[in-house]
Amino acid sequence: MMKQRDFVKFVLLNIITCGIYGIFFWMDFTNDINRACDGDGDSTPEYLLVFILGIVTCGIYYFYWIYKLGNRIQNNGPRYGLNISESGTTLLLWYVIGFCVCGIGSYVALYYLIKNGNYIFDSYNRAVYGNTQTM
Repeated sequence: MMKQRDFVKFVLLNIITCGIYGIFFWMDFTNDINRACDGDGDSTPEYLLVFILGIVTCGIYYFYWIYKLGNRIQNNGPRYGLNISESGTTLLLWYVIGFCVCGIGSYVALYYLIKNGNYIFDSYNRAVYGNTQTM
């Protein structure tokens, strides 16, 4: 079963561990997205690759990853009977424009990403396991 992620826990543990928790969080998140969205003709790369390419490209690849992941979640919503309104473009705009507002917009983008992922995970659990209890 796929577990629900808590945004506040993510932010706090990411700050406390100086970003190390975030790496493991996103690795687990992308693995679950790949499992829930299997068969859609798309694939989300392993987060460790995203992390390395983000460093090499001075963060540009990370923006692309946010965009692609947001679109993938939105496109798979109808598959589970969900209407996810935040697209990759919405998340990217929050993220980029958020830099102009003390970085708050980037947290809004990550909140939407985690929230929408949780919707997909919950629906996946119901479809596969017949219940909504998560680990």
